[in-house]
Parts: sequence; C-alpha cells; structure tokens
Amino acid sequence: MIQFILNNTTVSTPENSGMTLLDFIRENKQLKGTKIGCREGDCGACTVLVGTLENNQVTYKSITSCIYPLGNANGKHIVTIEGINLTEQLTTVQHSFLENYATQCGFCTPGFIVSLTGYALQQNEQSTHNCNDAVSGNICRCTGYKSIEKAAKNIEHILANKDANNQISWLIKEGFIPDYFSEIPKKLLKIKNPISSEEGTVVANGTDLYVRFADKLTDEKVHLIADKYKGIEITKNQCTIGASTTVTELLQHKYLQKLFPNLKSFLKLVSSEQIRNMGTLGGNFVNASPIGDMSIFFLALDSTLTIVHRDGSLRKIPFKSFHKDYKQYDLKEGELLKSISFNIFEDNTRFNFEKVSKRTHLDIASVNAACQITISNNKVTAIHLAMGGVAAIPKYLSKTAAFLNGKTISEEIIFEAQKILQEEISPISDVRGTSAYKRLLARQLFYAHFLKLFPENIELKKLITL
Repeated sequence: MIQFILNNTTVSTPENSGMTLLDFIRENKQLKGTKIGCREGDCGACTVLVGTLENNQVTYKSITSCIYPLGNANGKHIVTIEGINLTEQLTTVQHSFLENYATQCGFCTPGFIVSLTGYALQQNEQSTHNCNDAVSGNICRCTGYKSIEKAAKNIEHILANKDANNQISWLIKEGFIPDYFSEIPKKLLKIKNPISSEEGTVVANGTDLYVRFADKLTDEKVHLIADKYKGIEITKNQCTIGASTTVTELLQHKYLQKLFPNLKSFLKLVSSEQIRNMGTLGGNFVNASPIGDMSIFFLALDSTLTIVHRDGSLRKIPFKSFHKDYKQYDLKEGELLKSISFNIFEDNTRFNFEKVSKRTHLDIASVNAACQITISNNKVTAIHLAMGGVAAIPKYLSKTAAFLNGKTISEEIIFEAQKILQEEISPISDVRGTSAYKRLLARQLFYAHFLKLFPENIELKKLITL
C-alpha cells in the first residue's frame, strides 16, 4: 500500500508503484489542474511539488509528474495546483501573474504557478538559483516570456523580505501557501509505510526510463531505489556520493560549491530545475548514453565506482572501465551501483566542464567535455580528460592525457595534443550533428579548457594561427 499526503488529504492506494504520479493525480483523483503535455518531462505542464520530511521540517522541490513513479511519493507531501489555491482569493504568485498579464490560453500556467510556489518554499536554496531558474523547465507557447519574467521578478522582490526563521508562517501570512502547510510535518511523521519490493525493473526517479517505458512500467513490478543510496560524504582526502543522489543535491552542497567554484554554471547546463531535482547520478551512469553529462563530469575526476550485490558483497572498479560498448556496462546480475568517489584535489588542480547543444540549456549535448589538470612548476603532473558525443561510450581520453602529462602548457603543446585527440575519437553523424561538426566541437571544447583554466599561458590569437 502506498501512502502519502496529496495536498491536504492523506491518501492510501494499492495501485502499482510503477504508475506515473501524473496519471494517479488526474485519473484516480480527478485533479485536472496538473496538465498532460509532452509526457517526457520537457514542458513542465505537469509540475507538482514533492515535500520530504527532514529533521522535522519539510523540504519542497518541483518535479515533472509525468515521469515520476507513484511509489516514490510514498511518505511524502505531494502538492498540485489545487493544493496551492484552496480559497477564493488568488495566491501571491497567481496575483503577480494576473497583474503582469503573464497568462493567455492558461494551459501551462498551473505548472508555472507550482514551480514559483516551490521557489518561494526553498529558502535554503535561494543562494543557488533565482526565479528564472525555478521556471527553467516550464514552457509557454503563446504568451511570451517577458510578461512571465516580470511576474517572477516581482515574486522574487517580495520574497527578499521573507522571514527565514519562520518561513512557513511568513509564506502563509503573505498569501503564498494555504495555512494547512503548517500541519504537514506532523502528518508526515504518522506515515510509516515503507515499500520494500525488490522485484522488477530497477528505477530511481525514472527521468530516462519513464520517457521510454512509462506504459510498460505502469503495468509491471518495479524496484524503487531513489531513497536507497543517497548522500554526500566528505573525508580528508575523498568525496563519496551515493548513486541515488540527485544533481540538485550536488548543486546545493556547500563543500562541493567551494571545491568547484563554477559548479552552478556547470550543472545548469545539465537540465531543467525539475529534472535536476529528480535525475540521479547512478541513473545517468547506467543510462550509458555516450553524451551523459554527469558521466563525463565524473570521468574527468578519475572516479571509482562501488558496486553492491544483493548478497551485500561489494566490489570497486575505476569508472573509466564501467562503460564497455554502446549501452553496455559492467554490472552483473543482482548488482546495483552504490556510490561513486573521487580524490579531493589540491589548490594546484583545476577543473572545467564544457557542453555544446542545439539550445544552450535544457538540451542533450552534441559534444560535452571535462578536464582535471594538476600543475607543478609550470608542468602538468596529472591530467584526466573526458568527452561525450565522440564515441560509442562516454570517452576517457587516455592517449591525449598521456601526451600532456609532464609537458609545459603552451599553444604549441595544446595544438599537438588536439591532433592526438582527433585520432582517439570516432564520432558518427546523427541528429545532433555530422561527424565533421563533432570533431570541430571536440577541438574547440578542448581548447576552451586551457583558455579558461590557463589564461596566463594561452592566447587564443596564437592558438588559432597554428
């Protein structure tokens, strides 16, 4: 039995855990404000909030319910547009949309309202994103985004005065959310109904699987692991991240923000707000896409995977040996990814991530690339390079790295290294670009690493004349 709070009502259902949350909301509960759009997590019309109880407080995040398994709602607070507006008065977010003429046909509007209400609830995350980030996964096809942006900026202005110590009561007083939100932590404490099935298709949050197999998973048994291997552990020399950790959880981690000063700009290239709130590292790795953003990111960190068997035994492998061929990887029957770890680097180590896609944001890469370089006495003492979209698997560039190791960074050395890179990659032509285009991108992203990380050593004008 799955049990959770839907708006202000506790719900128990025997429905299959693999059913989508969207279908349950609309068909079982007849809450039609959550719209069916793309059914691929791209348009945001089906956005709802998921509230998770942590330390007697509820943390809310927006997700696309069309690719979210119903079983993952167990023990949580699910908020739809109907659960935000329970009075005859417009909420503060709705009023801002009205005042700024930010709606026309209205189909997408519930998703925008839910996303921005979620933004209002995320006081602890305000430092890592703004109102435009909050609606990055919401598409409007008729109004024009400037009026929506004005409405969102107005909301951001109001929230600047929020009482961070009493945020729920402040948000209720200011008309952002109904007063029942104050009782949700107590209600969630009473729900103790874990789902423990280990049969069927393994699903974390389903951001890839549900795009392809939603109907199939609705009718089959699923083994849900979204809450099984979570968390980020920092020791003196190593960072270990659970395979079920989401991209948003990486983005919000204070130590990782310090270790990677450009982490926000890197991860904003990965996906929309809603998908970052759902997509897990392990899911990205086993999806085995040749252009998986997080695979490329962690390959360049020379990471190690920990794999757990159902009997509890563990084995560790270098991440660069995990992907074997297109959509094939080193997991045996009964095994799951448990965590990924990498060594914490010193001040003389620099890291960069690059991505090019047809759209700058919210798109699958044509080519993506990452590098980690350690410099001592002006020479490369360690280097790890990875690139996606240039081979059948996420590509670790061992030959190019070997050439650069021990060299002094200069335009001539970088030019010679990219020749080796071109021999090491084998891109194919597809909908994201021709083979020749991807080779060009590979060269340009490789150059970009050094132009960004070593501006004191590399001049673009000299590099492009070689």
